[in-house]
Amino acid sequence: MFVRAYLRASTKEQDASRARADLEEFAEKQGLTIASYYVENESGASLKRPELFRLLSDCQKGDILLVEQVDRLSRLNASDWDYLRQEISNRGVRVVALDLPTSHMLTNENDDEMTTRMMGAINGMMLDMLAAIARKDFTDRRRRQAQGIAKAKAKGKYRGRPVDRERHQNIRDMIDKGHSWTEIGRFIGVSRSTIARAVKGA
Repeated sequence: MFVRAYLRASTKEQDASRARADLEEFAEKQGLTIASYYVENESGASLKRPELFRLLSDCQKGDILLVEQVDRLSRLNASDWDYLRQEISNRGVRVVALDLPTSHMLTNENDDEMTTRMMGAINGMMLDMLAAIARKDFTDRRRRQAQGIAKAKAKGKYRGRPVDRERHQNIRDMIDKGHSWTEIGRFIGVSRSTIARAVKGA
């Protein structure tokens, strides 16, 4: 059995590794060793998370996917969550989350088959519930944000996100050195639209 820790943050400005110490402390208390870490800055509302799927492809049956909170794993809509849950189930991976106490018992390999199956069923139900709550929190925040922007626009106060002038300058510097947009996007971690805005603002 291997324990594989998944660390996620939504944006590149956030520290995806922030919870690493908490995961290590939990693993130590459970008598476990974290074999590998998978870190990425992607939205939990999207299935486009290469590190999460790399983790799953590395897993063997019985391995543990360790996360700080269920919302680090999923803020997905119902159909996408069903797909991810099926992927996890097909690989025989056990999800353990620090904020899901029922999952902590899944770290015990010595339980009898009945106990294991019962705890697995209970944990699955709780996992689905917390994933649904995480999705609702995501959609509620998006709705409130959209309402706030609409209100600010109506008052003529909305200016959008401030321009990251240093990042734009870095993009222009790389363009001057002959780098392609693809290389710039990969190196700096920006979209092509951001590169276009940087070029336009030159």
